[in-house]
Amino acid sequence: MKNVFASIAVSCALAISGSAYAAGEMGNIDMGSSGAKQAGEAKAGMSHGEIKKVDAAAGKLTIKHGPLENLGMDAMTMVFKVKDPAMISQVKVGDKIDFVAEEVDGALTVTKLQKQ
Repeated sequence: MKNVFASIAVSCALAISGSAYAAGEMGNIDMGSSGAKQAGEAKAGMSHGEIKKVDAAAGKLTIKHGPLENLGMDAMTMVFKVKDPAMISQVKVGDKIDFVAEEVDGALTVTKLQKQ
């Protein structure tokens, strides 16, 4: 009978200490700032560039840009299609922009665009 009570006491002690350990490990997780973190990540996912040429007829922009991390490309000047033709009217030569370029149907395409 003593062994049964001793086994129960040891089992309870182990269960409680395991729960306390797990709760302590969760203490470093920041659950409150996920919205701000996502907004920061979205901005961080954008590349920076300067409009060098606007070709409204072809729906293309020539952009001198920094690294395109999502595409694994270094800084250079290149031509991009635009996802939305309305983007063409938002910019002019010399404008500084933040943008996201993705490969769409085999063509590098500006999918998001913001003037700085």
